[in-house]
Amino acid sequence: MAQKEIRTAITIKASPSKVWNILTDFENYPNWNPFILSLTGNMQVGNTISIKLSDMSFKPTLLAYETDREMRWKGKLLFKGIFDGEHIFKIKDNKDGTVTFHHNEIFNGILVGMFSKKLDTDTRAGFEAMNVKLKELAEA
Repeated sequence: MAQKEIRTAITIKASPSKVWNILTDFENYPNWNPFILSLTGNMQVGNTISIKLSDMSFKPTLLAYETDREMRWKGKLLFKGIFDGEHIFKIKDNKDGTVTFHHNEIFNGILVGMFSKKLDTDTRAGFEAMNVKLKELAEA
């Protein structure tokens, strides 16, 4: 089974709680988030949430939701093993008035190879655009 990982990170001059509060203010996503257009659901680990991107919608399972630190979910295309993605947001406190915001995803499944080029270009660009907007809001 093919696997691919996209890793992005950005340094933000803000507290972990400020970054977390923007990241988890899902109602405001349509106003600023160029990558995730909407995120809804009860944010309890194990629950199914709903996510809408510009070109697709899916209902992943929430794997982690740790205030000021981490949010993670895992989704799949149709059935497990075809094209699965584990999406990870981590906020690392640098203890100097900044945080490093990590925005990663690990893809697995038989179709990963087929989508590899699109993941390297479009998906990575979406992650980076979201990171930049999050930084702008947190530092404003």
